[in-house]
Amino acid sequence: MGDAETLQPTGDKMKRAIRWLSETVQNCPTKSRRQIIEEAQVRFDLSPAECAFLEKNFDTRPVGN
Repeated sequence: MGDAETLQPTGDKMKRAIRWLSETVQNCPTKSRRQIIEEAQVRFDLSPAECAFLEKNFDTRPVGN
C-alpha cells in the first residue's frame, strides 16, 4: 500500500498547509509570507492552483502592517 499522504483527500492537505502557515507566521515573524508559502508548496506538495489560492488569500504583507 502507499503512504498515508496518498490516501488523504486533497482538502486535508490544504487544511494542514493552512494550519502550518498560520503557526509558522506566529513562530517565525521575520520570515516573509512569500518564503512561507514557497516552503508550504514543497512541504505539502501543493499544486499550482493551491499555491495561487494561498497567495491570493494569505496576506503577503509583513505582520503588523
